[in-house]
Amino acid sequence: MTDPETSRTPYIANEGSHPWRRFVAVGDSFTEGIGDPDPNAPGGNRGWADRVAEVLAAQVDDFAYANLAVRGKLIAQIVADQVEPAVALRPDLISICAGGNDVIRPGTDPDDIASQLDDAVSRLASTGAAIILFTGIDTGFTPVFRRVRGKVAIYNENVRAIADRHDCIVADQWALKTVQDTRFFDDDRLHYNALGHHEVARMVLRALNVPNSLQAMQPDPLPMRTWRAARAEDLGWAREHLVPWVLRRLRHQSSGDLITAKRPEPSPVLLVADDK
Repeated sequence: MTDPETSRTPYIANEGSHPWRRFVAVGDSFTEGIGDPDPNAPGGNRGWADRVAEVLAAQVDDFAYANLAVRGKLIAQIVADQVEPAVALRPDLISICAGGNDVIRPGTDPDDIASQLDDAVSRLASTGAAIILFTGIDTGFTPVFRRVRGKVAIYNENVRAIADRHDCIVADQWALKTVQDTRFFDDDRLHYNALGHHEVARMVLRALNVPNSLQAMQPDPLPMRTWRAARAEDLGWAREHLVPWVLRRLRHQSSGDLITAKRPEPSPVLLVADDK
């Protein structure tokens, strides 16, 4: 059955329930949903957090969801701009994924980044809400970010220690081998595409122990390419994505400078099928 306003099929939940009624997501482009465009979603992007909220909303009454994440933000900006607003919304479930943009920058210290995350989690934990933390993905599969694999691993160990200290739920991207595949990423090679966000949503729901009907989705087979075609694709990626990213760093600009949160206040969630 298709909803006439969205042309998408209403999501049918499995039997079961969970204890949460107000979910607030905090973070950067990963949580905003960049790479998963959807004209029916607030801000034009769906993402894993929206997908999780859809499942949670289908299982209980009076569920509300806010997403404060903004693309391009460093952890200090997330702490300064999102933590207190998140606390003020009085959630009983919070997700925070922050520090990824810091870790991939040259010269940054994963221990210092984790210390900032610890302070943020301590403040969020004072609400009594359940908190979801994320490890970073294992970047060994991608030539672009392979060089920061060791920093990500160090940061992840800090994340696990923070989670243990504050009794948080860990959504372990490092262990999510399925998405260590370029077919789960957008053309920019940095953000997940719809398939990647779908798999992250499934992982988060497993971490929350929430029953659901989301199924694994298989990407299309990799196309056969000549060496010349692959190099041409790499050059096109560098022109379209890498050079603008470097220029923003040099100009001290961010892709999120003029962006505001797509769901600043908790609101009901439209229930739709996962059709991607």
